[in-house]
Amino acid sequence: MFTGIVEGLGRIIDIKGDSTTRLCIELPSADDLAIGASVAIDGVCLTAVEINGTSVSFDVIPETLSLTTLGNLTTGGEVNVERALRMGDELGGHLLSGHIMGKGKIIRRQKGENHHDLDIELDAKIMRFIQEKGFIAIDGISLTVGKVSEKSFALHLIPETLRLTTINHKLEGDYVNIEIDSMTQTIVETVERILEEKS
Repeated sequence: MFTGIVEGLGRIIDIKGDSTTRLCIELPSADDLAIGASVAIDGVCLTAVEINGTSVSFDVIPETLSLTTLGNLTTGGEVNVERALRMGDELGGHLLSGHIMGKGKIIRRQKGENHHDLDIELDAKIMRFIQEKGFIAIDGISLTVGKVSEKSFALHLIPETLRLTTINHKLEGDYVNIEIDSMTQTIVETVERILEEKS
């Protein structure tokens, strides 16, 4: 489990492989990290398969590459990094599994005096879970949803979020990983099922 509180930025050292892609990433810290441990990379839960100092490798299957933004990573690029939640850790964001539901497209970016605003467009199958003031994870960042329209929703980003994560470098037309918290998914799907049964 994760919280959506990004611990730092990782740098892509190497990308190689054929049927399975191996990502080698320089993490902010690998203290106490063991082979088999889970790490969220841009919100995607990956398993550490090799550790050399702070350079950690992860194997990624084609399905994950196609469903997330990991397939667009390039050597030298940066990613958001969060280590798995441990018993007793502070829960500063909201509970996440690292299982990405899909990708959203940034359709508007506007810079304000002390913040940036983004509008993100989603497929209808994910938009049904989006509620104003609800939680959402964007590239592994725990954020609060702003105004919601039929096909998109707004985010309001504070300077600290922009400073600590990769979202400051996202442009209009870029894609981001989307995860909806499991409680919201369960409630929405349960209500839909009940309404369908009644009709």
